[in-house]
Amino acid sequence: MADTNTGDIERVDCVVVGAGWYGLGAAKQYHVTQPKDSLVVFETASSVGGTWGDNRLYPGLKSNNLWGTYEYPDFPMTTELFGVKEREHIPGTVINKYIKAYAAEFGIDKLVRCNSKVTVAEHHDEGGWTLTVETKNEDGDKTYKVFTKRLIVATGLTSDAFLPHYEGQESFGRPIFHTKQFKENADTVKTAKMVTVLGGGKSAYDAVYAYVTAGVTVNWVIRSTGHGPTWIAPSFVTPLKKWIEKLAHIRALTWFSPCIFSDADGYGAIRSFYHNTMIGRFITNQFWNVLGNDVLTLNKYDEHPEVAKLKPWIPAMWTATSFSILNYEQDFYELVRTSGKIHIHVGEIDHLSAGRVHLTDGTSFESEAILSSSGWKIVPPMKFLPEGIEAEIGLPHPVIPVDSSKPIPEADLGNNHALLAKADKEIFSRFPRLKDQPVWNRNFVGISSTKGVSSSDPARPDAPLTPYTLYRFTVPASERFLRTRDIAFSGMVSNFSNVITAHVQGLWISAYFQNKLVINPCTAVDNLAKMQDLQYETVLHNRFGKWRYPIDWGNRNPSFIFDAVPYLDLLCRDLGITVHRKGGKGFLAEIYDAYGPEDYRDVVEEWERKHGNGK
Repeated sequence: MADTNTGDIERVDCVVVGAGWYGLGAAKQYHVTQPKDSLVVFETASSVGGTWGDNRLYPGLKSNNLWGTYEYPDFPMTTELFGVKEREHIPGTVINKYIKAYAAEFGIDKLVRCNSKVTVAEHHDEGGWTLTVETKNEDGDKTYKVFTKRLIVATGLTSDAFLPHYEGQESFGRPIFHTKQFKENADTVKTAKMVTVLGGGKSAYDAVYAYVTAGVTVNWVIRSTGHGPTWIAPSFVTPLKKWIEKLAHIRALTWFSPCIFSDADGYGAIRSFYHNTMIGRFITNQFWNVLGNDVLTLNKYDEHPEVAKLKPWIPAMWTATSFSILNYEQDFYELVRTSGKIHIHVGEIDHLSAGRVHLTDGTSFESEAILSSSGWKIVPPMKFLPEGIEAEIGLPHPVIPVDSSKPIPEADLGNNHALLAKADKEIFSRFPRLKDQPVWNRNFVGISSTKGVSSSDPARPDAPLTPYTLYRFTVPASERFLRTRDIAFSGMVSNFSNVITAHVQGLWISAYFQNKLVINPCTAVDNLAKMQDLQYETVLHNRFGKWRYPIDWGNRNPSFIFDAVPYLDLLCRDLGITVHRKGGKGFLAEIYDAYGPEDYRDVVEEWERKHGNGK
């Protein structure tokens, strides 16, 4: 690895890469708990906000969450300041304003350097990182280096768009762009008469809605060899009409979700009943059937042939954060039924020609633009050095087959087939239902392997890479990195409570850097038995996603819904702060009242009191 002779380059105590929800949350927690340290936040875009930044606010963009569940715990999104009311989805412009206000409230805005992309991070033997930073501004482009003692990577999961090559696109002669570029191509909403939208995810729904409500005809192509249309529900579901974001954060309902990292809540016996007894599994099945069937009924998929094409292919229980919310002013499915402007094709693109899209079944249609909701690259958009260090960090890297003669480094947990097999055995023992995996599409192939589509990008969504394999989904489970405590990843996990998670995970990272976690992974350094246990736990938690959420988590990053409260429990336990956070409201409130931002409002103060850092 590199030596520590960094010359006269700029030196700081901590760098955060990325200024979205997670980056700002981590920066704020570091700043308030270590105020004497120097801190810099690098952001590639021209503003803070990540997905909600100035350059990402496409037409009609709103939050899936309703007001009250999409805010930092210690910075409420008040109606007085932001104009959003109860039972309203939050416009993208308001979220943009809120995130900027949060950064200003805690002094993070002065630490952010926009238009600054970290392209390389090189580790030093004794600890610390030398970063290569490229900036773009009115004075021209510049490249410079920065040395930081600690590095927080918060580049997010939707920062690097994946746009494959479509056969014949050179002759198409019209705009072809990814959802991420929708804002800069927003003129197509006003000027086009007929467009094509590719993909079955929520961003595809958003694009279809934006075009159709502006009077544009849409040919919507959903791959027949893909994952199919996403689950998308009204905000209030089940026969009792429960608020879906709240539903997923009721502790008693989280017990119905098989979760390998749920031990911190202290209710293991109840979970064991639900998942390891015949009666318990029957009750659990009924819960998931009620949830899924209610959504299917509310959306009336079977009452119209076009709407039927949008019926999800995988049962609700197996779906994570691709499960989305109907946040539109008009009834989306009514538009499909009656507008005459939405034509859904479940098929494959064969090729493009001048102003025309051709499908493999012989169908073709005119198109003035193609919006591709084709996913995201699955590794951070920066290079880590020395070469090959990604495996030891726990980032996605090439899979080594079990029958390969190629030697597998001891630190490469993602390819440690013995640990993976051991983890599989425990997962299936604790949650037998996960053995019976859903078959959502027998003809499934990755997007870059379909006819008419190609990509050689090593970070494409269907690349044969290991999943993220980070301890607590946050730090490397490597003795080298636990010894130096100089890198953490914020936001390589996704759930319905991302903003709460950003808040608590940010505090966890700051405590980790200070060696002040009560359950501290660093105690495994120079202790072989503890290190083996820690690495197995890391593999177990990350391998679990392959079986629990085969589409959304699978072989990529942690993604879950009903497991968010158990994950927050785990982080709180590590921090040594209260896990059951309903205060004096009693047992029934603890298990039946939904958790929300208000329950984590004082975690920093509680942690500081415990460690004598209170002001």
